[in-house]
Amino acid sequence: MENTFYVSVLLIGLSSTASAQDQGLWGSYEDTFKGAKYVDLTHDITPTIPVWAGFGNSTFAPAEAGADLGDYASKGDIYTYNKHGFVATGYLLQTDQLGTQLDPPAHWAPEYPTIDELPATYTLRPLVVIPMQDKVAEDFGYALQVSDIEAFEAKHGTIPEGSVVFVRSDWSKGWPDKEFAARTPFPGVGLDALKFLHEQRHILFHGHEPLDTDATPDLEGEYWLMHNGYAQAEGVANLDKVPPIGCLVSIGYPKFRGGVGGYARYVAICPADWEFGISVSAADAPLPKSDKLLHWDEEKGMRVR
Repeated sequence: MENTFYVSVLLIGLSSTASAQDQGLWGSYEDTFKGAKYVDLTHDITPTIPVWAGFGNSTFAPAEAGADLGDYASKGDIYTYNKHGFVATGYLLQTDQLGTQLDPPAHWAPEYPTIDELPATYTLRPLVVIPMQDKVAEDFGYALQVSDIEAFEAKHGTIPEGSVVFVRSDWSKGWPDKEFAARTPFPGVGLDALKFLHEQRHILFHGHEPLDTDATPDLEGEYWLMHNGYAQAEGVANLDKVPPIGCLVSIGYPKFRGGVGGYARYVAICPADWEFGISVSAADAPLPKSDKLLHWDEEKGMRVR
């Protein structure tokens, strides 16, 4: 009887171990990610956000039926909640360089990958946020230097290989004012700093808050990045809500075949005790109702509450 008891306990222990192993990364989610703080680093896309003067403005419109569908809808009908039970939107986006972005190297160099050719390993990486907002406050056109990176590492340690490095300038606090966005020179990232991050620290890519890498006449930083096979993030927001080290960044973007730019969503995943962000909640599903119904605003050219 005693031996039977010990065998039963052993089998239960082995079964529990096997069960934990079968769960794979679920344990990591329960232990770490479920209680983490999530901070959105992404601007909303609207028809009126700032865009480079060389591109046209985008337009949103209620989606129309593209064919006759009998009694349900005639070609050209606008879908409505009352008549069709749903609504949809047609987007006329004049460029894939819009809002918060992920630029693949094919944006400038056709021999390198397009947005759909970026590997799935871009999904989740260590996040480093290098602050230079104090220097930008004194000199709006300041560009990140190697000395700034070295000072950062002296305080926080070496930047991890394969990480994503976002440069905080607080430029995004002026978003979406078009006059502010057109101001130049704007906070940038110097070419030597880019080379240091990629060639010495071997990061995945860097990101900045303005819509260009630097304010040099020939955009030397962006040219060097793209022609050496590196991607970059542009139009990043809320970097003042993220600590310099210790977070991860989730990276999402649409997979346009042959796309040379990408509307991206970056979300920082920070420790549970971080002061900003939200955690996983029971309210995530089903999502809560709003007292304000979604409706089309003709003046704004989009749906609002």
